[in-house]
Amino acid sequence: MGRSNAGKSSAINAIVQRRGLARTSKTPGRTRLLNFFELGEQQRIVDLPGYGYASAPEVERRTWQPMIEALKRRSSLRGLFVIVDARRGLTPGDEGLLDWSAADHRLHVLLSKADKLNRREGLEVLRSATQALDGRNATVQLFSAQAGTGVVEAQDRLTAWLEPDPRPGQREHRAVKNPGDIG
Repeated sequence: MGRSNAGKSSAINAIVQRRGLARTSKTPGRTRLLNFFELGEQQRIVDLPGYGYASAPEVERRTWQPMIEALKRRSSLRGLFVIVDARRGLTPGDEGLLDWSAADHRLHVLLSKADKLNRREGLEVLRSATQALDGRNATVQLFSAQAGTGVVEAQDRLTAWLEPDPRPGQREHRAVKNPGDIG
């Protein structure tokens, strides 16, 4: 989930190591449906339309919210990656999305396009986001699909989320040693 043009589709491709799985575009608002990608048996990842600027017609954009609400209520939903453009930091729209989902789901924020920042700027946006997320069921990291920054950490997070529950009602949070086994 995330703002239009934050790098959601690029993040999916980098994390699952499948170039072109999720269609990318430099034009904001190209993802116009909930796109489900099967990674394995009973393991899917979903690419959602972004919020904010979108080139889709208003009538089409109004259909997205009910679909996303239905997705949120699915018992099979294991966690949400929230993609935030690191150059912008957490915006009010991102904060609203985090508030909307934090009570019910595990969240992992990817500060995407981190390769566009210098080291000092990257550390500052990470510090700021960490402070903003304090008290929420969320973690955060720097990420760049282009440079590969944080890809292994994001793969580990996804792998842990996709592992089957050891017993009904109890989830275990450990990462698989080889994140390349995801896809």
